[in-house]
Amino acid sequence: MEILNYSFDGEGMQRVFENEKWTVGIKNWKPANDITGINNLERHNKTDELFVLVAGSCTLIYANEVEGGLWHNTVTCKDTKMILIEDSNTSMDNSDILDLNEDQIAAIKALV
Repeated sequence: MEILNYSFDGEGMQRVFENEKWTVGIKNWKPANDITGINNLERHNKTDELFVLVAGSCTLIYANEVEGGLWHNTVTCKDTKMILIEDSNTSMDNSDILDLNEDQIAAIKALV
């Protein structure tokens, strides 16, 4: 048996392991996740995901929808590194993006 070692030091997220059931990604800071760049939330309609903070800081923002969806996004700083674990079938085909208005963005900035 072999021990596998994965790394990713670029901006954003990269899947580093995947099989038929689940995928593991490394998620680093990117401008869209900075407090100055946050402008939307997303939801996955058929799958869940798990974030594990390895370094830096992260604020998970979320909003529940009456119909049962959980909208979410992460606000991170430049030294943030997270492990993201999710169903391998997670994609934009079964996810939605919700653009935030100016008042919602201002409220998030005030909280974070």
